[in-house]
Amino acid sequence: MQDQKNLIIAISLSLAILLGWNYFYAAPKLDQQKKVVETAQTQPATEAGKPVTPGSAGADITLAPTREAALSASPRVTIDSEKIRGSIALKGADFDDIALKDYHETVSKSSPNIIVFTPPSSKDGYFARFGWLGISPNDLPSASTVWTADAPKLTEKTPVTLSWDNGKGVVFKRKIAVDEDYMFTVTDSVENKSGQELKLTPYGFIRRVGTPHTEGYYILHEGLLGVFGEQGLKELTYANIEKEAALSATDKGKDFKASQGGWAGFTDKYWASAIVPQQNVSFDATLSMATPATNTTPKIYQTFVTQPVATVAPNSTTEVTTRLFVGAKEVNTLSDYESKLGIKQFKLLIDWGWFWFITQPLFRLLDLIFKFTGNFGVAILIVTVMVKAVFYPLANKSYASMAKMKAVQPQMTMIRERYADDRMKQQQEMMELYKKEKINPLAGCLPILIQIPVFFALYKVLFVTIEMRHAPFFGWIKDLAAPDPTSIFNLFGLLPFAVPAFLLIGIWPIIMGFTMFVQMKMNPEPTDPIQKTMFTWMPVIFTFMLASFPAGLVIYWSWNNFLSILQQYAIMKKQGVKVELWDNLRSMTKRPTKSG
Repeated sequence: MQDQKNLIIAISLSLAILLGWNYFYAAPKLDQQKKVVETAQTQPATEAGKPVTPGSAGADITLAPTREAALSASPRVTIDSEKIRGSIALKGADFDDIALKDYHETVSKSSPNIIVFTPPSSKDGYFARFGWLGISPNDLPSASTVWTADAPKLTEKTPVTLSWDNGKGVVFKRKIAVDEDYMFTVTDSVENKSGQELKLTPYGFIRRVGTPHTEGYYILHEGLLGVFGEQGLKELTYANIEKEAALSATDKGKDFKASQGGWAGFTDKYWASAIVPQQNVSFDATLSMATPATNTTPKIYQTFVTQPVATVAPNSTTEVTTRLFVGAKEVNTLSDYESKLGIKQFKLLIDWGWFWFITQPLFRLLDLIFKFTGNFGVAILIVTVMVKAVFYPLANKSYASMAKMKAVQPQMTMIRERYADDRMKQQQEMMELYKKEKINPLAGCLPILIQIPVFFALYKVLFVTIEMRHAPFFGWIKDLAAPDPTSIFNLFGLLPFAVPAFLLIGIWPIIMGFTMFVQMKMNPEPTDPIQKTMFTWMPVIFTFMLASFPAGLVIYWSWNNFLSILQQYAIMKKQGVKVELWDNLRSMTKRPTKSG
């Protein structure tokens, strides 16, 4: 029994450390990062730094006073597809204005749409550009080149072709198409009437001006990433890429050569962008950061992709196709792109983590049930029941073993008292008792061990999948991926004042704490005072720590506790073992008597 208690304590303390790290360290760190980003954004910036790679056309940028002013600095082609609205700048042909129609900043549908791409001369510039390398820069399209469009609007049914004549016998054209989701297809062509053979290298890059805001959690990658052929997935945070750049005087960052199949881009928690070269040819990529010239110059982060050199003979035309993804990291959408377009490991834009073999199937199951129920919260409840059903035989044996342990408590107490000074003999007699009664002293820990991986897998799913974002449950829970917004400290909104974030102890965390308390009180009180104190305060500690976790996770834990209480109660009754719950509750109401 002592070994069993020690194991339970070790597991509980390990979980408490992980939860505590998130509550006491990660959350304050996030607040600190937000302040740093806000401070950096308010500082004056007159340059965007030097170009990170050849051909990136990185002329100095003067920041516009507003995003609208930055957009108005160039004539534009409007984008209006099923899921995207925005525009393409004809000056430079930049993809620099992309908003998502289906996603809003808050749960309110009247709140502004999520903006992903924004012009380089606006605050938090984030954009993509395509072009060619190989001849005199003056003969190639650049950031200052004004293209001509053959149509004013880009839709799923109406592609747009941009064109520019360099006046020296070379005509550049760019056909842009968009699908019903978030993928652009960019077909660049060069018509050579110069009388000389041209060797040109097609490129595409995505650039971010200034260090973006990140969530700052260890379970989520945010920053630069890509899949590079046989090298597979590579991820670099903004801090990592700064270290890489510091090691190189030329700010090259991290190079990936001769990759076939893959992509390169940026990922935020829910949104991403990626350059997708042709999957059947070799490409080179560089993930990099430019060192700012001054303290007021924002850093520039960039993913730069080049495809094989194209030879354009006189009086001939060549073309190359590249894709650009800009949008939400929807699981089914990314999977469809991977399978239908043959994009290598494209679904890895979502950070499924090391335990992807649990998190991915768990999401698929939740998503399948959601299609029938229309509510992800209900899907979580059903999945919890299904997990309970799958592991019922194992849990049944565990609770039965715990019941047997309770039945032999008097014998165990006698052994401890008889061999109080002989630890070795005490352990031998205990093992003989376990063998005689056919008891596994560690079996009682199995329900906890089963719950922990499911808990973390669900935490990951709730945290990284956009499908859970702004997904409502019932009542006051409007977003399963956000903490319970209520707080006991203002009587759940009845008192007219806002509560600090660390005191947001909502209704569901309290329900979770109560169910945990009841579950623990079903067992005999530990005889050791330290263990007794720890078990008494554990529900309170977990209530405070889980209050900052996604509401969907707290609902899962509460429902799981409730089912465990019913299961344990039924098994204890069946085994003829006394349920200690009522005696333990009565003992709490009694006042301690003075002795002597």
